[in-house]
Amino acid sequence: MSRLRMLAGVSRASTLLAAIGIVLGSPSSGWSQQDSAVLFRNVRIFDGKSGALSAPSSVLVRNKTIERISTGDITATGQVIDGGGRVLMPGLIDAHWHAMLVRPTPAAVLAGDVGYNNLLAAAEATATLMRGFTTVRDMGGPSFGLKRAIDDDLVAGPRIYPSGAMITITGGHGDFRQLSDLPRTIGGMLSRMEQIGGSIVADSPDEVRVRAREQLMQGASQVKLTAGGGVASPFSPLDVSTFTEPELRAAVEAAENWGTYVATHAYTPVAIQRSIAAGVKCIEHGHLMDEESAKLIAENGIWLSTQPFLDLAGAAALGPAEQDKMRQVVAGTDRVYTLARKYKIKTAFGTDVLFSKALADQQGAMLAALTHWYTPAEALTMATSTNAELLSMSGARNPYPGKLGVVEEGAFADLLLVDGNPLDNIRLVEDPVKNFVLIMKDGKIYKNSLVH
Repeated sequence: MSRLRMLAGVSRASTLLAAIGIVLGSPSSGWSQQDSAVLFRNVRIFDGKSGALSAPSSVLVRNKTIERISTGDITATGQVIDGGGRVLMPGLIDAHWHAMLVRPTPAAVLAGDVGYNNLLAAAEATATLMRGFTTVRDMGGPSFGLKRAIDDDLVAGPRIYPSGAMITITGGHGDFRQLSDLPRTIGGMLSRMEQIGGSIVADSPDEVRVRAREQLMQGASQVKLTAGGGVASPFSPLDVSTFTEPELRAAVEAAENWGTYVATHAYTPVAIQRSIAAGVKCIEHGHLMDEESAKLIAENGIWLSTQPFLDLAGAAALGPAEQDKMRQVVAGTDRVYTLARKYKIKTAFGTDVLFSKALADQQGAMLAALTHWYTPAEALTMATSTNAELLSMSGARNPYPGKLGVVEEGAFADLLLVDGNPLDNIRLVEDPVKNFVLIMKDGKIYKNSLVH
């Protein structure tokens, strides 16, 4: 076919697609419409930090940011939204998410079609945004392509701070090989999970350094290692400590050279203390920690990114041994939050949902569960401005430099309009379909149920 005939064919296809409402080169059409400005009037603001709402206010959004906030009137051309006294608040942030691993079963992750799994993840990304979570910190999985598709407006979804493949050891949390795959040959053929970028095995400081650099090369905003045993991995008891301190330090050095940090999956005191000694800046989980570990975290200004696991929801996707490990973690939930409060540890909120669409639908309910230990205002602050503070630790590798998690002039316009006051009734976040009447990310409106 000649180049001229090819171009003519593309032109005819473009005309046909345009006729049915799809425009080539304009992937965002259909997801949202954006005027020169969006003006919210008569809203009361939860700014992501204060324990009280503002007086009735106006908020002007232009392009991607909040341009002006005033208790007086603001005049601007563009779309005007009368909030009717509803609450305007920052979009929610989940600090421990696995965008590629939420909906498929473990078997589908390891043996399923990669193309289908990516489409499944895209559908979940849209659902995540529609639950009001405008940003997620992805703590393991091949989410680089999904992030790019969201950033390019091909898919509606949250901002993603990706870790890439989580780095583990032979037999550690994240090593999903079968015993028949042993012995491992250094430099040999990669396992399926390694090939798709879910996790990667490294058994020496040099190998850890290579694998960390590979994630950074692909665009990781932080690096994730598994410093101890985990629930979902079949050959990884909870009590084991995995990486040696020199191995952990190799990843820390690689991340610091790129201007960012390392987070480690760590439940036990040994895994926590070894991570801190190696220079790790954030502990994920910590449910089996003791007083000494909590003091060490607080004294060194280390972040704790943990989750309110209160029951065995989602355990059906796991085997009997994994379910027993989950029971141990759930039993430690009250302890980890009690110690975090006692020692004033910098604590982030996440959910760590795996292999369950139904559990993902409870993302807001998990946030509301924080009121076992925190006031509604404290819980909502944790899921907005506090989580945003953790995200900023990516430094030079921050894919979205700017203010997140707050309603302030100059901040990104990631906003929720809530029908009710979540500071009085945090359970409003459990039903985003009903109670989040408007969802905005990056200044674009993805949902507006005030328009009929």
